[in-house]
Amino acid sequence: MLDGLDAGDVLPSERRLAAELGVSRPTLRQAIDGLVADGLLERRHGSGTYVAEPRIAVSLTMTSFTEDMIRRGMKPGGRVLSFRTETAGARIGRRLALPPEEEVFTIRRLRLADGASMAIETLYLPRALLPGLRRHDLEGQSFYDLLRSGGIVIASGTETIEPTVTTAEEAAELGVPVHTPAFLFERVTRDAGGRPLEYVRSVYRGDRYRLELDLRPPAH
Repeated sequence: MLDGLDAGDVLPSERRLAAELGVSRPTLRQAIDGLVADGLLERRHGSGTYVAEPRIAVSLTMTSFTEDMIRRGMKPGGRVLSFRTETAGARIGRRLALPPEEEVFTIRRLRLADGASMAIETLYLPRALLPGLRRHDLEGQSFYDLLRSGGIVIASGTETIEPTVTTAEEAAELGVPVHTPAFLFERVTRDAGGRPLEYVRSVYRGDRYRLELDLRPPAH
């Protein structure tokens, strides 16, 4: 059914497709429903059914977005949407173990792979960690590479993942409809002494990502 079609192409009408394949329209509709459920097709209300972009399997490991995309043979990219300095406040202060009045960098980035939008990332880090950090330092570069170049080593981290939908702002930045299914990742990384180095809140497109777990039986 998908032969000769590329990601983003619209399927012919049900009537035409059923005639070409020599099947009834109910049979065709059932097959299309299965392909939509498998993430190979996507329905767009009032527009039609399209070939979906392939989903990227995300392994839950301590790697940066840049490192992960390179490992998958894709070209990582990004654009800094905002870069500001502000006081941590109570919520971010708790995440980073800082007094509320301590200054933090708040950096919002659009993450790309092969030129396509993948995620919106909001990064919070103590200003004292990299006091000379500038907006252009993060254009197209891994934040973890910046830490390593400054002699800062990530030793551990905790991450939570939950389903969500895109807000109007996130949808506009990602180029998807409002309330598109997405994954919300929240991560805190620490150095060997347990000091928090960053708090990251990332919204990944649900139509481009699937989670991948490496499971092993418990040791006896």
